[in-house]
Order: sequence, then structure tokens, then C-alpha cells
Amino acid sequence: MRLRPGSEQDWRYLLAIYGITSTIEAIGVSQIFAFLPLRLREVGLPEADIPAFTGLFTSLIFVFGILLVPLWGVWADKYSRRAVIVRSAVVEAVVFAGVALAREPWQLAIALLLTGLQLGNTGVMLAALRDVTPQGRIGTMTALFGATSPIGFAVGPVMAGVMIDGLGLGLTYVFWLSAGLSLAIVLLLLLGTREVRPEVVPAGRVLALARAAVTGVLRDPAIRRLFIIFGVAILANQMYRPFLPILVGDIFGSGEGLASAIALVAGTAALVGALVSPVSGPIGDRIGFRPVLAFSLVASGVSVAVMPLAPAVGWLALLAAIYAAFQAAVQAMMFGLIATEAAPERRSATLNLVLLPLYVAGIIGPSLGALVTAAAGVNGVFPAAGVVFIAGGLGIAGLLGRPRGRRGGVTSRHEGGS
Repeated sequence: MRLRPGSEQDWRYLLAIYGITSTIEAIGVSQIFAFLPLRLREVGLPEADIPAFTGLFTSLIFVFGILLVPLWGVWADKYSRRAVIVRSAVVEAVVFAGVALAREPWQLAIALLLTGLQLGNTGVMLAALRDVTPQGRIGTMTALFGATSPIGFAVGPVMAGVMIDGLGLGLTYVFWLSAGLSLAIVLLLLLGTREVRPEVVPAGRVLALARAAVTGVLRDPAIRRLFIIFGVAILANQMYRPFLPILVGDIFGSGEGLASAIALVAGTAALVGALVSPVSGPIGDRIGFRPVLAFSLVASGVSVAVMPLAPAVGWLALLAAIYAAFQAAVQAMMFGLIATEAAPERRSATLNLVLLPLYVAGIIGPSLGALVTAAAGVNGVFPAAGVVFIAGGLGIAGLLGRPRGRRGGVTSRHEGGS
């Protein structure tokens, strides 16, 4: 059944289904990020090579995604958003099973490369939610949806820590469970959602539509600036995040309990992010997305830069939690800005491409982090990422005093940050 925007598909119901979908995906992905160094050790990689290969293997997650991200949005709008979202859940089950099955580094690399076929659902879900959500609830919707990923990133490492240190199960069982949960999401999406079609269904060849979507969005100066800032924020995040488990190991030491220590740092941080994200949306609705974004980027940079100074795992978890609080606000503000400032005729295409900066930064960031570790060690990655965050915050702060933009004769409420 095809539904038009504003149809009987209630936005709160759809938000709940998509929120569960996003959470389950984040559980599995968070476990890859948190335990990739341990998995590399299990598949026989020499200890000295683990930091560099952690960065390089993390980059593999986004390689295919950057090639396909324009196509997922076009396929979704032209044929079926629902099918594109279901496709993601199917592929993630294959990816998590592949990570569990890997016995050699090259096998693990292939599994991570397949993640690129899994990505591309967040923008499609956001576009569908934007079409059924009332105008006055957009900030709330984006903040609530933005909280689902941090919830998954909180639950994933903690679940793994309990399974490994509490139940004595191997790391492969963690990924088998995530694969099973992803298959359950396939059924939930098929049975629990209906099609939400865009207001204007694109016509024409897919490649031409994809090229037009990318060029049309990037020709909009306001959206182009937002994508650049979003890319900077994600670049900084991807520079340091693959190496956080290694820093935990350096502070805690190897042996029993390491998985729980990683879970404490990663899980606590993600949980704080999940709690803060719904609050940041209404704050942005009230005082403006841009000033909240600028402050949050600078604060994120400071909290990341000092992480290597943490004397114990508990202090590192506290710093990670502070960082997660501000990072949750960054994501909510970026999605809110894009959802409100994109022109109506390009809104769906823009939201479908909203994570294009993620794929670019996801390739460059971990690779750059690996280069920094080679030159300055793992501890050097964190202040380097902090500098990138702060530069992005100062860039946004420099835009706050500019005159407000207009779309169709109507002043954009969030353009100047008021």
C-alpha cells in the first residue's frame, strides 16, 4: 500500500519502528567499533600492527557506502523507501555473521567491506519521518530519532561485556547475536510498516537522478556549508573513535575484564548521548540550532583532546560521557538544520544524502588517525581530533553574525541562530 505524506501512518508509530531499527543496527556496529582490536588479535594479526590496521579496517566500512549513497536515496524515492530500509537490515545480518565467521584478517576485511552495502538507510528513514511529522515537531522528532543510535551504542558494548566477562562466551557469539537481532528487524519492518512516498516521485534514469540529486543539493550554498561542517565533525569523531578501545587497554591492561572496561567507557558515553539527544532538540528549537552546534563542537574537542591524560578507566569513562553529551547535541542540531533549511523541492534528496559526509569522513578519518598513530602513537590521535572539532565549532561561530537567509520570502528562523 502506498501512502502519501500526512496519511494514516502516524509519525509517532513510524518513529518507534524506525527507532528500534536504528537501535539494533547501532548495537552491532558499536560492537565492531568497540572490539575490532580484539577481533584483529583473534584472527592472528601481530600485536604491533593492531593500531594501524584498526584505523585502516574501520575505513573499509565506508568504502562501498560512498559509491552507493546517492543511489539509495534515488531508489527509495523512485521505487520504495521501505524496500531500501529492509535491504539494510538484511545486509547487516550478513555483515555481523561474516565478522563472527572470519578466521583470517582478509576474511574480516571482506566482512567489513560489505558494511558499505548496509549503509544508506538513515537518510531514507529521516526523509520518510519528515514527510509524516508535523512542522512544529521536527526538532523533537530529529532529536528522538537521533537518540536511538546512541542507545544502541550504549547497549552494544555492555551486552558484549556481559557475554564475554559475565557468561564466559567468546567474542564471536556477540556478533552471532547481533546477526539474529538484525533478522528480527527484517520481520518487524515487513510486518509493521507501510510505504511512505515522497511528495514528488522522481522520474527518469536512476544514474541521472542520482547525479542530479548530488549536484542539486551541493549547489545550495547553505546546505553545502552544513555538509562541510557535518563532515568536519564526523572526521574528528572517526579520527579518534577506532583507537578508544586501544587507549582503554593501555590504561586498564590486558587480561580478564578488558571487555567490561571497554564496555564501561563506550557504553557509558553512548548512554549519556542517548539521554542528552532528546533534550538538545527542544533547546535548539528554542534558542537556535547554530549556537548550540558551535558550542557543542568546541566542547567536544576539548573533552576528546584530554582523554589520554585520564589516570584510570573511570576517569576516561567520565570524559567519554562528557564528549558524548555534546556530540549528541551536534548530531541533533545538524539534522535539525538540514531538515529546516533545505528547500522543499530538495528536502527529500538532501535528507537522503545527509550522511554523505559520514562516508567521506569515515574513509579519511580512520586512515588519518592511523597515520597519526604511526607518527605520534595512539595518544597523539586524541588532541589531533580535538583540534579538528574546535576548528569546526569556530567555523560555525563565525556564521552566527551573518544576516539571516530567506527561502521563498520567508525568513529562516534558525539561519542566524535565534
